[in-house]
Amino acid sequence: MTDTTATGPTTQERAETDLTNRVLASFAQTGDERLHQLMRSVVEHLHAFIREVRLTEDEWRTAIDFLTACGDITDDRRQEFILLSDVLGASMQTITVANPVVDGVTESTVFGPFFVQGAPRIPLGGDIASDAPGQPCWVEGVVTDTHGRPVAGARIEVWEADDSGFYDVQYGDGRVAGRAHLFTDDQGRYRFWGLTPTPYPIPHDGPVGHLLAATGRSPVRAAHLHFMVTAPGLRTLVTHIFVDGDPQLAIGDSVFGVKDSLITTFDAQPAGTPTPDGRDLHGRAWSRAAFDIVLAER
Repeated sequence: MTDTTATGPTTQERAETDLTNRVLASFAQTGDERLHQLMRSVVEHLHAFIREVRLTEDEWRTAIDFLTACGDITDDRRQEFILLSDVLGASMQTITVANPVVDGVTESTVFGPFFVQGAPRIPLGGDIASDAPGQPCWVEGVVTDTHGRPVAGARIEVWEADDSGFYDVQYGDGRVAGRAHLFTDDQGRYRFWGLTPTPYPIPHDGPVGHLLAATGRSPVRAAHLHFMVTAPGLRTLVTHIFVDGDPQLAIGDSVFGVKDSLITTFDAQPAGTPTPDGRDLHGRAWSRAAFDIVLAER
């Protein structure tokens, strides 16, 4: 029979609370104060969740199996735990907490699992596409600080999926396409050719995809182009630009990365329209976008 009283906890409640307290006490000798804080909070929230939903042992085993499957599918080209963090909004919440809003500063968004170190350098006006399929797109802008001063020599990493919805690393053949880095000029200006972004699904053939299907959620990301901008003395910016008018914006971005300030006009240019740098596109239509970047002080 359950022990209930009008004024105090039941025997069951005392048992659950006692267990939580004993686990918390086990971290009392943690030398790192921040680690101590993190472990205590993780335990408190995890135990509160288990108690709130009255988690069953079968459900906990299913959760363990799910996490094991995430580990099994992860390799040097695919990071299922980043996908999990993204679709739960944990990535965006961490970014939101770690990058406080500063008036006038370009907003941050998710890093994503497809950044690769060592992307080739291109000159100003160069092409990041490297024969990846898609419509050519001219992107330009200026990088400044919060005082409006141009940031010369800022390093800009850019990467994107091709028109088939894949990043180069997803092909597995060693190709490098749809990614590069460049530097701003003395006036903080940058420019390059890329591809007009299109919506695409995140990898959904693994446990994260099965989770999305089970919860009736779409794996599709709104069309976007990735940026990472670094400069001495200024806060590193990781962001995207999103395509104004993309129908996926109304449906939702699977990793919650969209911010209104990052929605950018990509102006369609009919075939035969002269390009800014005189490039011959051999009769192809193209688009252009302008994206000015403001970096916060570190």
